[in-house]
Amino acid sequence: MIIGERFELPGKVRKALIIQLGDIGDVVWSLPAFRAVSAALPRAQVYLLVREGVGALLEDDPAIAGIFEVQRRRGGLIKGFTAQLAFLVRFRRARFDLVFDLRADERGAFMARLTGAPYRASLAVKDAPWFRNRLFTHLVHPTNENIRLRLGASEQTLRIVRQFGIPTPDTDPRLVVSPAVVTRVRGVLASRGIRPAGDGGSGGGQGFVTLSPFSRWAYKEWPLGNWREVGAWLHREYDLPTVLVGSAGERPRAEALAKDCPARMIDMAGETTLGELAALLSLSRLHVGVDTAAPHIAAAVGTPTISIYGPSDWRDWAPVGDQHQVVAAEMDCSPCHQKGCDGQGRSRCLESISVGSVQEAISRGLSLPRSA
Repeated sequence: MIIGERFELPGKVRKALIIQLGDIGDVVWSLPAFRAVSAALPRAQVYLLVREGVGALLEDDPAIAGIFEVQRRRGGLIKGFTAQLAFLVRFRRARFDLVFDLRADERGAFMARLTGAPYRASLAVKDAPWFRNRLFTHLVHPTNENIRLRLGASEQTLRIVRQFGIPTPDTDPRLVVSPAVVTRVRGVLASRGIRPAGDGGSGGGQGFVTLSPFSRWAYKEWPLGNWREVGAWLHREYDLPTVLVGSAGERPRAEALAKDCPARMIDMAGETTLGELAALLSLSRLHVGVDTAAPHIAAAVGTPTISIYGPSDWRDWAPVGDQHQVVAAEMDCSPCHQKGCDGQGRSRCLESISVGSVQEAISRGLSLPRSA
């Protein structure tokens, strides 16, 4: 195991693997690192290892040779073990020459070691269990832990590959969405009476705004009544329908929100794969959401975003650039990095954000051009 700040890539790489076992937002922020490695190794096949279900977000990218997904265990002990063993055998047989693990946990470290690759690189983690760092052959010594506060969360992974002499000229996450998926999503929208901006024919083609009000963690959510007001206001002021996006588990609440909204609000939570969600967001004029995956995906397909932040620090994770706005609480205690106030699962800082402040951001966002 070698620990340092600068390394050289091995002379010949036939297959490379990039491990990113974080949440969807982490994967999106790792896209610049994926592209940088692929560009630096034009003769190699670059594969990814991600969580189960996340691969659908990346499968249209021509720079990615293949995607492995860590499987959740299903069924009984024997069935689950058999499925896991089959995956691990297939994974090992890929015979990678080079592995980058972009996270600081032990799971990715074990998977890196399991490949048997002679060159396994990651970030040196000071407070990790004693065995974690020993599972790699090369460890990058971190030089600037706060760099993401200025340049975005992509810097957390770019700083790893950069230390191997890999150029990183492009730090903006960009997702590839195939025309076929976009066409399929256009058809779904048309069946709901919605036309993206610029589409001709009856129905206007003024476009629509996507909303992601839900999170896995209640302490990150803005009150649902505020979303009803936003939807009604968008219809009244701009004659724009809204489309709710979210996971299948969030579908009941999305249905209730759409039903109670006095304006035209379409519920599509749980109706798309991640790849289809990216296509849907790419057709949206603007995306408004809480601290969850959807704003990251929207930004990566070129759609202007508004992210609503409370206890978590928007400087760490919010999309960067002139197209992207943050509405955050103006309270001395925010961001506190806590899971809500007093262990109640709700955040007073988010409750303090007015509907008017979000409406002002939306008005600015609707005037912004899309990125290329």
